[in-house]
Amino acid sequence: MRITVFGATGGVGREVVRQALDAGHEVTAVVRDPARLAVPAHERLLVATVTDVTDVETVLPVVSGRDAVVSALGAANNKQAKAKPVAGPALAAITAAMDRAGVRRLSAVSAAPVGRLPDGEGLFTRAVVYPLLRRLLRDLYADLADMEAAVAASGTQWTVVRPPMLRNTPRTGTYRRAIDANVPGGRVIPRADVADALLTAPTDPSCTGRAVGVAS
Repeated sequence: MRITVFGATGGVGREVVRQALDAGHEVTAVVRDPARLAVPAHERLLVATVTDVTDVETVLPVVSGRDAVVSALGAANNKQAKAKPVAGPALAAITAAMDRAGVRRLSAVSAAPVGRLPDGEGLFTRAVVYPLLRRLLRDLYADLADMEAAVAASGTQWTVVRPPMLRNTPRTGTYRRAIDANVPGGRVIPRADVADALLTAPTDPSCTGRAVGVAS
């Protein structure tokens, strides 16, 4: 496949680029600063510098002619709770550009606290962990919720992937998934496994039009 990856210099985005190349795909890595892309040059890798991913006209050339788009724009790209929203405006522009270009398959990373708590989750998580996260990082999660709304309103065959806390540990390929829910007891997941989920989703019909919780 020909895949465009947004947020390619982030922890998840770099893993998406690496894994996509390893799988034989042609990859367009969208970056603000090419020097920050910690992925070796490759004959199937095109690095596209885009300074404003919230502008449809600017985004259109990097999605045109592709088979799928992966967005790794999310919490890792917007660390401060008071930071300017990124994911929501970006995905509104990206999906509009995809619609104009006739590109349909899309996967995008979100975060577990945007979704509902799974049935049977422990009292401490229900009463302390999630309420605290949602209060401290309310602007960040509001941005991700806007992103999910933009994706769901689009004409794409979309999947949103919702991980819990991210770890810089090796890919396992054995993570758990929950369709339209978070994974019960899911606390952490390697960034490499989130990348795997983002790359798998566009060709998995069971994920189309769904939010998918993932966790180790």
